[in-house]
Amino acid sequence: MTEDWERPAGSWASSAARRRNMQAIRSRDTKPERLIRQLVHAKGLRYRVAAKPLPDLRRTADMVFRPAKVAVFIDGCYWHGCPEHYVSPRTNPVYWSDKVTRNMARDRDTDERLTEAGWIVLRFWEHENPTNCANHISATVESRRQDVKPKSLN
Repeated sequence: MTEDWERPAGSWASSAARRRNMQAIRSRDTKPERLIRQLVHAKGLRYRVAAKPLPDLRRTADMVFRPAKVAVFIDGCYWHGCPEHYVSPRTNPVYWSDKVTRNMARDRDTDERLTEAGWIVLRFWEHENPTNCANHISATVESRRQDVKPKSLN
């Protein structure tokens, strides 16, 4: 740590290097998200990126299909506590484990709120096969579109 670095007021970063590292972590447009979006787009589906499914919900989904009411989340294994890949950090484990626990609770709350509002919530882990994810998203959206199509007058 350099001697001239000062922690900004209200910052939790323990060092300048840690602060730079944490600021570099993307909250959207990660590689898994981009790849899944590309595959879904190639299937002819259009969607909103990093959008609020509900106007009064202060959370965004990675992909939102509004007319079909489908919200897609591609969760990072570390930040969302993947049961298969999450490893507790060695530095400041209490803070980070609590942070991941809060993220998981918020994810469940988001799922409940969207489901109550008539949405289908699809969650995928970043390590899942992108083609399988895209196929599942496409099938779900197409199925929902069939359900909400107006019946013809004939």
